Amino acid sequence: MLTLALSGPVAGEAHADALCAIDDREREVCLEAPARRIAALSPGATELVYAAGAGEKVVAVVAFSDYPPEAKDVPSVGSHTRMDLETLVTLTPDLVIGWMTGNPPEQLETIEALGMPVFYIEPRDFEGVSGAIERLALLADTREEGERVAAEFLDGMASLAERYADAEPISVFYQVWDEPLMTINDEHLIGKVLTLCGGVNVFGELSRLVPRIDDESVLAADPEAILAGGMGEENRGWLTHWQQYPSMTAVERDNLYFVPPSLIQRPTPRLLEGSRLFCEQLERARAKR
Repeated sequence: MLTLALSGPVAGEAHADALCAIDDREREVCLEAPARRIAALSPGATELVYAAGAGEKVVAVVAFSDYPPEAKDVPSVGSHTRMDLETLVTLTPDLVIGWMTGNPPEQLETIEALGMPVFYIEPRDFEGVSGAIERLALLADTREEGERVAAEFLDGMASLAERYADAEPISVFYQVWDEPLMTINDEHLIGKVLTLCGGVNVFGELSRLVPRIDDESVLAADPEAILAGGMGEENRGWLTHWQQYPSMTAVERDNLYFVPPSLIQRPTPRLLEGSRLFCEQLERARAKR
């Protein structure tokens, strides 16, 4: 599950010979030389490093780091929730990309105590995604490629927002997990995609980024469409659960849609592809009114 937080701005070379950038914990991280050996501790972080043009510098990833395909050949140091620190140390990274709310804080603190700089990322909005790419490119000295990819992503999202600016509102429930049943609020990055597409998040006003709910709450909200990521890129199993409630509007109109989770639940440039699919699915739901 993806929970997401605030993104910081790009920083320049704050010290004479250092490369410095502000991470998503609003800390300045400085390197005396461009990163040459990068450890990415989440699938999203791996994608972002490759998007920044620094894929050849990645020496360590975690489980499910499957994009781009060449990332699958990089040594794994465990999962994002439990890293093998001994293996990580042997790979001698000079920059570690941490997932602010996904990696265990105590392990990230240990990594820093061992002298490996940790750059925390977790974008919460579209600008945060592009900013993360730019900052990673700065630290890896691949700024030209990173800035190009970041700009293309923002331009694509802006075009999508313009296209659906006048779309008729449609109520939506997005399922981010099944047991326990979980959704997202309007402050979540996925919530911002939903809004961009003209959707009205039936749980958007809840205070938690990723609230736990129950079937009764969904039935009471009676969304016009249900979108779910599911486990795996082709698994639509979560949607079949809702077919037991034929009186719910989304079920009655067959507005149960699958979104490959890697396209919508990772804060990477592929979010543009996922957003296009998201918007197209809501258009199909509108056509059934």
